[in-house]
Amino acid sequence: MAELTRREFLLIGTAGGAVVAVGVILPLSQLAKDQPEAVAGSTTTTTTATSPPTTAAPAAVVGVFPRVRVASLGEVNATDPITFDYPLQGQRNVLVKLGVPASAGVGPDQDIVAYSSLCTHMGCVVEEYRPEHRALGPCPCHFSTFDLANDGMVSLGQATQNLPRVLLEIEADDVYATGVVRLVYGFANTLQGADSVEVS
Repeated sequence: MAELTRREFLLIGTAGGAVVAVGVILPLSQLAKDQPEAVAGSTTTTTTATSPPTTAAPAAVVGVFPRVRVASLGEVNATDPITFDYPLQGQRNVLVKLGVPASAGVGPDQDIVAYSSLCTHMGCVVEEYRPEHRALGPCPCHFSTFDLANDGMVSLGQATQNLPRVLLEIEADDVYATGVVRLVYGFANTLQGADSVEVS
């Protein structure tokens, strides 16, 4: 039996792959025509006595974050971060005045920020704040450290995602938490999975 050349081997392999792909794609396209809900996912079908079946788009899920007073402006400083749970109990956060303007910072100097204290690597609570570096960490589990002046970006360690950022508003002399950007570690939905914090 003669050996195949490299070119012949590649041509046979390509032809075989095309046959397999057609064998998978055609049945799926037929299923999409016959049963669109089986391919599209969670849609609903409605019928009436006088109209043909119609498929409605799934409804969007909207969550509303509570507006919670965290501290007064006078309580926020560069050396002693304020810890608070938001928006659910157990979702621990840190509020700090960085001393330099920060992305999404609030207050007169645009330097007050708040971030989740739950490490994005494995959810360990990061308690150490280093004001000289404006950094939260290192995490006691695997030493991840986060740059609070740059949107909670990972600056060292195992974590690969920025810390969730708490949205803040200033009203008179008070700092309020009004939402969270990015998912909190361990929660598939930042607003579900535990009791809500008390609204003040």
